[in-house]
Amino acid sequence: MSKQHTPRILLVNDDGLDSIGLWAAAQTLKDLGEVTVVAPSRQQSGVGRSCPTISTGRIEERECAFDHSVWKGYAVDGTPAQVVQHALLEILPEPPDLVVSGINIGENVGDNIGLSGTVGAALEAASLGIAGLAMSLEVQHLRQLHDPNDLDFSVAAQFARMFAEMMLSRKMPADVDVLKVDVPHDAAVDTPWQITRLAARYHHFDAPLKPRSDWNQKAETIFHRLDASQQPGLPDDSDAYVLQVHRKVSVTPLTLDFSSRIDVNDLDSLMRK
Repeated sequence: MSKQHTPRILLVNDDGLDSIGLWAAAQTLKDLGEVTVVAPSRQQSGVGRSCPTISTGRIEERECAFDHSVWKGYAVDGTPAQVVQHALLEILPEPPDLVVSGINIGENVGDNIGLSGTVGAALEAASLGIAGLAMSLEVQHLRQLHDPNDLDFSVAAQFARMFAEMMLSRKMPADVDVLKVDVPHDAAVDTPWQITRLAARYHHFDAPLKPRSDWNQKAETIFHRLDASQQPGLPDDSDAYVLQVHRKVSVTPLTLDFSSRIDVNDLDSLMRK
């Protein structure tokens, strides 16, 4: 980044424009450059990188107060991926240098990232040629996913600033489209960080919350958060293990290329037997 260029950062999330984690990130990122905040108009967790046609795309400009500061933000009726699209196509006068997604309420590790709107927004940015940083803060209790008011995002915000600064000043390798960062709930600013790989399996879905006598009744599919220390064979360099057992900040490089990392000739021979 040249000295004459002021970095442009697009800050998005999946928890909505009123999320404390979003504004905690905004406060720390503002020292790095020009920050534009665009977020879903309502909670959009668990939608991945989806772009449903039922979204209206309506945009509302709002004034948002946080920590004695007043910010201008944009609320979009759409998923996190659609928020990125509308921000790039309609709100920003020119493309940003970096898209930061988060800080999410709850960690995004293992195969859970396919569901994550936080990661989905960062991947959408990457698909449009812009580096993405997906930030998440681990929750100690699942109830905090629904009642995050007692969460402290200050440390996670400092890590967001640190990794954003790295991505603005250094060119990532060609196969790194997104950095996914998960911060322990008890982390301090000097907590070590470690490059990790995705845990191949992590979350699992349970049965509906309660039995139904009629499929027309409302039901909710829930998941139990698994403890990495109780999963035999989980690699100690995986994001879930590093976060939950080592209590380090997990930094996972992600790529848009979903191709299986196998020898294609071996697979071809197997399938043609």
